Amino acid sequence: MKINITFAALILAMKKEDIPGSALNVQKGIEQPSIISPYLKICKKKRLILSPSEYIDGILSGNKVILSQAITLIESTHKDHFETAQDVLEKVLPYSGNSIRIGITGVPGVGKSTFIEAIGNHITSAGHKLAVLAIDPSSERSKGSILGDKTRMETLSTNPNAYIRPSATGLNLGGVARKTRETIILCEAAGYDVIFVETVGVGQSETVVKSMVDFFLLLMLSGAGDELQGIKRGIIEMADAIIITKADGDNLAKANVARGLYQSALHLFPLMDNGWNPPVDICSSNDQLNLDKVWNIITKFEQFTKNNGYFVKHRVEQHIKIFYEWIEDCIKNDFFASNNVNAKIKEMIPLIQNGNITPYQAGSLVINEYKNNNN
Repeated sequence: MKINITFAALILAMKKEDIPGSALNVQKGIEQPSIISPYLKICKKKRLILSPSEYIDGILSGNKVILSQAITLIESTHKDHFETAQDVLEKVLPYSGNSIRIGITGVPGVGKSTFIEAIGNHITSAGHKLAVLAIDPSSERSKGSILGDKTRMETLSTNPNAYIRPSATGLNLGGVARKTRETIILCEAAGYDVIFVETVGVGQSETVVKSMVDFFLLLMLSGAGDELQGIKRGIIEMADAIIITKADGDNLAKANVARGLYQSALHLFPLMDNGWNPPVDICSSNDQLNLDKVWNIITKFEQFTKNNGYFVKHRVEQHIKIFYEWIEDCIKNDFFASNNVNAKIKEMIPLIQNGNITPYQAGSLVINEYKNNNN
């Protein structure tokens, strides 16, 4: 007992660092860095001081990071960002226009993203550079968007000759149209000679996308009920080609039947202004079936419309349309930026709610307020 007490006293008297391998000895470890990445502050600072000339040089050299930053600049609603973006657009405009712009639409579940990835890899393997501008719908409730196209296009998103840029629609398709048109210019200046614009689905967005592309591709499903029931006359009239997707396995026979139905239906429509007869075909993204045929259809269309002069004529018409839309946007923004107008609107809302005045009368009073303060 005496020996144990003496031994214990000896241990307590020793310093913990004198005991080799003791659990009481606290290791110094390694010195922790001040931030996760030592380059984080540098990158952030550089982005803030990026000048128009740096944007321009980066875009023309094909720098994807600077291209993305320039597109973000275009999408910004900040006044200073708008002025810089317009300066950049003006400088890169002479380097744009050398691409085929393709709109792609279809009902939800038709496989737009899978199709774009499959044909995108096919196109880039042939030596082309592809930019995919995917428009995602925004929630009416949260105002947010998923922007998940890069996750659905895993191989294409890592393709060095492809660039994918998802954008939210917000609550104004017209705003998306302007920004997407300007994004197309930047992508063309960056060297992308094929531009895909993917729509949110069948609806109002088709008309908007049609106004900014050269070729409009409609993807349809087979075996989902009455195929012809899914055709809307307005969308069919806009389509330069109809492709039946998911033509593989047990669905191949159904796809061929659907192709026949759509071909018969197209005979009921008048010839398009460009003189082109829209073809109907089938494809399978999973089996790589007919992807080369789809691309051949697009290239034949481009050559056909360039030969008869429609290609250039159509782009000029689009520019005139942009001209009018831009005037409308500027007038609208100036209208709602007026303090007098906003004050008059607040005055009118309770009167409308109480039924003391009709919405049309209230609107006229607000417009008169704007006119009186701008004469």
